[in-house]
Amino acid sequence: MLLYEQIRKNKVKTVFIVTGFVLFVLLVGAAISYVNYGDAIPGLIFTPIFSLFYVGIVIMSSTNIVMKMNRAQEVTSVEEHRFLWHTVENMAMVARVPMPRIFIINDPSPNAFATGLKPEKAAVAVTTGLLDRLSREEVEGVIAHEVAHINRLSREEVEGVIAHEVAHIKNYDVRLSTVTLALVSVIAIMSDIGSRMLFFRSISGGRRDQNQNPIFLIIGLALLILAPLIAMLINMAISRNREFLADASGAELTRNPDALASALEKIANVETPVEQASSASAPLYFSDPLKKKVSGLFSTHPDPVERISRLRQM
Repeated sequence: MLLYEQIRKNKVKTVFIVTGFVLFVLLVGAAISYVNYGDAIPGLIFTPIFSLFYVGIVIMSSTNIVMKMNRAQEVTSVEEHRFLWHTVENMAMVARVPMPRIFIINDPSPNAFATGLKPEKAAVAVTTGLLDRLSREEVEGVIAHEVAHINRLSREEVEGVIAHEVAHIKNYDVRLSTVTLALVSVIAIMSDIGSRMLFFRSISGGRRDQNQNPIFLIIGLALLILAPLIAMLINMAISRNREFLADASGAELTRNPDALASALEKIANVETPVEQASSASAPLYFSDPLKKKVSGLFSTHPDPVERISRLRQM
């Protein structure tokens, strides 16, 4: 598939998935309201208000929260890491976005991620494991002992990884990831509240509304139970699709899809997880940082083999 055709199809697919996710959130709110009160309208009114409020809180502090969760240290000047600074600067220039803040995570497993709700507020984080592959001398001591079996990444491959992360910024993927993650939390909160309300109504002897349709009631109860799982699956689908898009966009920035494919191949083959990574921030990383080896619907990242195949067909 041609580069620009991949980009177009991934964008269209994302629009459909995100639209479905928003409608699903409203449906869950309506179901909770119907199960407890026999009327879906209050849920349709309350759900968007609560969602906007919660998403707004998450958005205001997302970057700092993510960096603290992953124990990332900011690089504030070019003297601290000249190659990394200039690489991020160059990729941002090619992508025509403001230069993002740069962070380093002290972890031997090679990986990277981007965060920030818009290009002006963006940040890129890379692990020391990714940077240490640049030099033979750097693969010494404790780090060398832990990851000596890993092939080192060339400068072109590291540039490809950083281009991938800058592409996330360019495509506003981080904002999308933050919003969808917040919506997953909204659904979990609402499902918990709805379940508690239903439980207390049942033990207090509350009567069911006689106007409730039994079929709608069963559907509502099923949604109440399954909503958190379905929301997580939708969020993972969005994450996988945006990784494909960032791969294509990163290849567009570097004009070197083979370097990105080679970097992905080496990083995906690393067995060591990123110890500083949390499950909440895992979808942000270039490759699965937890090394769970889960594929299909329950994975936050596409199959590396498929990603590499697509890149090498460009």
